[in-house]
Amino acid sequence: MIDALLRRLMAPAPDRLPEPDAHLALAALLVRIARTDGIYAPAEVDRIDRILAARHNLGPFETARLRSEAEELEAQAPDTVRFTRAIKAATALEDRAGLLETMWSVVLADGIRDQDEDGLMRMVASLLGLTDVESAQARQRAERA
Repeated sequence: MIDALLRRLMAPAPDRLPEPDAHLALAALLVRIARTDGIYAPAEVDRIDRILAARHNLGPFETARLRSEAEELEAQAPDTVRFTRAIKAATALEDRAGLLETMWSVVLADGIRDQDEDGLMRMVASLLGLTDVESAQARQRAERA
């Protein structure tokens, strides 16, 4: 499954991903965001699990399996642009700010904000078609949550 998804993501003009693959792509992007500062903290893993469980109505075992697959995909995937492109294609514009808020909640989960995380979030926001202002607003909402 991961190999097939990687092939689709690496295609020159990838098609819109079916829902299960879009879920996995989002989960892998959340893992990548959590790993950006070089520390994959338990608080970040917990936040990712809670996001995946709530977003996809999963039980604990299904959530752990999805995260495990996402960790494997993230480790094998060459760039963030492909994940973000797939997520953008699978998500309506009006829902992307909520996704960005979710991503910021992962960045903030360990209580440490790092310049590499900030840079990645700027890039992801832009790739999702969102402005720096929209990203800042999403971060502020995540900080208040």
